[in-house]
Parts: sequence; C-alpha cells; structure tokens
Amino acid sequence: MKKIAVVGVLETTGREILSFLEEDNFPAKNLLALDHKAPLGTQVSYGEDVDLDVFNLDDFDFSGVDAVIFATPSAVSKKYVAKALAAKVKVIDCSDAFVSDSDVPLIVAGLNDSLLDSAAKGLVAVPSPEATQLLMPLQAIHARYDIRRIVCSTYTSASVYGKEAMDELFSQTRKIYMNDTLVDDQKVFGKQIAFNVIPQVGEFIGDETSCEWSLNAETKKVLGGDVKVHANCAVVPAFIGSAQYVNIECAKDIDVDEVKALMQKTKGLIVFDKQVDGGYVSLTDVQGENDIYISRLRQDASVENGISFWSVADNLRAGTAKNAFNLLKLWLQK
Repeated sequence: MKKIAVVGVLETTGREILSFLEEDNFPAKNLLALDHKAPLGTQVSYGEDVDLDVFNLDDFDFSGVDAVIFATPSAVSKKYVAKALAAKVKVIDCSDAFVSDSDVPLIVAGLNDSLLDSAAKGLVAVPSPEATQLLMPLQAIHARYDIRRIVCSTYTSASVYGKEAMDELFSQTRKIYMNDTLVDDQKVFGKQIAFNVIPQVGEFIGDETSCEWSLNAETKKVLGGDVKVHANCAVVPAFIGSAQYVNIECAKDIDVDEVKALMQKTKGLIVFDKQVDGGYVSLTDVQGENDIYISRLRQDASVENGISFWSVADNLRAGTAKNAFNLLKLWLQK
C-alpha cells in the first residue's frame, strides 16, 4: 500500500481531501497529516473513530512518502514543494503557485489527466475551484464549437478564504441580529461581508484581482491561449459554495439543445434546467455534493454563436478536493 501525505489539513480544503480518502477506505496507517502551523499535539479527525497526529511541515522528512497533496496557500507551496520533490515524491499542488510554469501540467481529472505522463518534475497543479467549475462544462463545448471568448462572473462563498473567513461571516451576522457593533470585526475582509457582496477575491494585480487573474490564466492553459477570457469575481455572504454566470462566444454555430446533451454526457456534471419558478440549482442545494450543477442554459442573442448558463458547486469538494483526490488515485496507479 502506498504512503501519502496531505498538507494543509487544518484548513477547509485539506479536511475535505481527508474526507474523500476516508470515504474511499484509505487506511489511516498509510496517511500522514501535515500543516505548516501545527503546534505539537495537534490532531485532526479521520472519519468518526480515528484521529490523526498533525506533523509540522518545517520538521517533516518526506522520505518514504509516495505522493503528497499540498492544499495550502501559494506562499506555503512555493516554500515547501521543492522539499518534497527533492525526496522524489509525486506532488499535487492545489494553489496557483506553479500555474505559470510551462513544465507543470494543469490538470482536471477526467478532462486532461493524460498530462500526468508529462509531469517531468514530478509536480502537477490543480486549477482553482472557480476554474475547475468553469472548465468541466466547457471542455466538450470547446472541442465541438471552438470557443473564442468567455465572460465569467463568479459569486464565491466566504470559504474561499478558509475557516477564519467563515467565522467572520458568522460573527458579523450574529452581531447584526443582536444589534451589536461590527467595529474591529473585519479581519479577513476589507468590507463587511454579512448581508453584503464584495467585488474582490484575492489581492489586486493591476486592475485584476488574483482570483480573476487565475481564472483567466488557468482557463487559457487548459483550453488554449487563443481563447479570450474576462472574469469578474465577487464574494457573497454564504459559507460554502460557488456560483457562476458564464457567457461564451464560439467560432461555429452553436445549439443550446446540443450543448445540453453534451453536458449531460460529461461525468461530474448534472443538468437541472426547468423554465419554472425554482427550476434551477442554487448554492444551498449543493453543499456536500461532489458534482457541478448546470441551470439556465440559454441562447445569447447579443452575440453571434453565443450561449450562457448558470452553474453552482460546493467549491471545497467539487472544486478542489475531488479533483486532487482523483488525480492522486490516477497517478498512484501508474
């Protein structure tokens, strides 16, 4: 049995990856839990009956580990991935630290996982949850209709910033109902997040935020550099989940019914699209789900060869954790 490690188990994505492993009956004795900020004696739950010791990343020796998933911020990945690679460990990174590296494949399991064979450095990158949610429904459309332009507006939950951000949303909501002041209760977000929408996800890079830059760069890396991408990313006052409104413009005539049929054949996508009140899927419907849900498929008459659709997903599970877990299983079988 292979021995694997998961880095970042004290944050939401890392915990979801552990959940996938436990649901797959991966033995705890072959699993190592790590975090870059774990004090001595820290443990994390693995299923209902097992607690794993969490090792500090600074002191960890990767010798004897077959593969590791880094569910960490880019700064942590940039600092520690090289240490794992030096020990000849296969590395799956969930941050945007290596997205721009031409020799690091960016992979969505089920779409382009054949690129695992080209991971010469022993390192592959997982797209952001926003990019995965966008790419899953677009891959087959691009192959048939040749997508030329994408406009994607994302509405992401507080979980994009981790547990601390979710706690801040809860705290602010509670204080508003208690008629309490919100002074000194904006540590993660630059604006009040409760009952608000913030048009910024990540730090600014010129006139784009890091989320918008990543969505653009990752989509082009998977679909091809000729595709034009314009992204608008906002945080909404929800705890878990990500929603997107997507408009695409293609080189060839495109038919909505054919697109719906293509999506229905794509593993990991569920089309629920009825033109009646409530005949669509929303954020609260998908928490804990592993699939991406598509609704509101329409012809976009404002452009030639255009369609639009709405998609929602549990960004922690369907967006990142599921992809990293599936890539791990595929890579270990090679």
